[in-house]
Amino acid sequence: MLPPALRWEDDMLQILDQRRLPWEVKYVLCRDHEEVAFAIKNMVVRGAPAIGIAAAYGVVLGVKNLSLSKLDEIIETLSRTRPTAVNLFWALERMKRRARLSSSWRELLEEARAIHDEDIKANEAMGLYGAELVPEKASVLTHCNAGALATGGFGTALGVIRMAIRQGKSVKVFADETRPVLQGARLTTWELMMDGIDVTLITDNMAGYLMSKGEIDLVIVGADRIAANGDVANKIGTYSIAVLAKYHNIPFYVAAPTSTIDLGVSSGKDIPIEERNPEEVKEINGVKIAPDGVKVRNPAFDVTPNQLVSAIITEKGVIRPPFEKEIPKILGR
Repeated sequence: MLPPALRWEDDMLQILDQRRLPWEVKYVLCRDHEEVAFAIKNMVVRGAPAIGIAAAYGVVLGVKNLSLSKLDEIIETLSRTRPTAVNLFWALERMKRRARLSSSWRELLEEARAIHDEDIKANEAMGLYGAELVPEKASVLTHCNAGALATGGFGTALGVIRMAIRQGKSVKVFADETRPVLQGARLTTWELMMDGIDVTLITDNMAGYLMSKGEIDLVIVGADRIAANGDVANKIGTYSIAVLAKYHNIPFYVAAPTSTIDLGVSSGKDIPIEERNPEEVKEINGVKIAPDGVKVRNPAFDVTPNQLVSAIITEKGVIRPPFEKEIPKILGR
């Protein structure tokens, strides 16, 4: 059985340490908001929805250990962890609103649990909408990990695949390894294998070849932030896959909850892109693969222009182009 990415027990947040997967299943115990912030920043927990949920529980721990009077300080600490995933800021804002009506940390815990539960339900609804786009027999390419490990449970992109299989469809998955942190190789393959889903691991630079051979029918990925015009920020390498899919006339779908849509950002040009530690590129599991002193770029995300996106799958329905008009409609704006 797949272990949950996050669980609240004994008035502590327990976070599955995804840096150790698939070799070891171990939980990190977070007793205060600073430990949660460390876990988010250092990718103990990752995936936009899961980051948001973890941050919500972090607010609970901060208020529990300090007081409601320290709320702004607590939120500021958590907000500095990772700049790209908008679910982080969405969850913190929601907790801040609830704090104005709360008198204790236990009331805030109710809100954090609600965010957690709502995410699972949203993923299941997303899966139902997305499964309609999956043929009866299909080979799906996915990039990074947008599964139960990246969410409250069930998954976004992988949730669509799970739901299609539940409906009796024959689906096999190709998982990009997703350099440099290898979320696809380490996490997506492990998660799908745990569920008995047919998965094949490929390196990132094999996708175009398989597309040219007709071995991929559609692409489904997650998202860390979606701009108002439908531009999508996701794990680095997503843009390249979208370009390849467009060339080969393969549908490119993005699965994400509406909390990932940021109407305050007009286009992908305004989405902040996190630059991470160069050592992630120079080493694999602590083994050096590049010469000392070499210059490194390590953007953690890239932006896929809306022209390359066939549709955005949300818990409220499937959004199709023109995204500038259709996104506000589905959000009720």
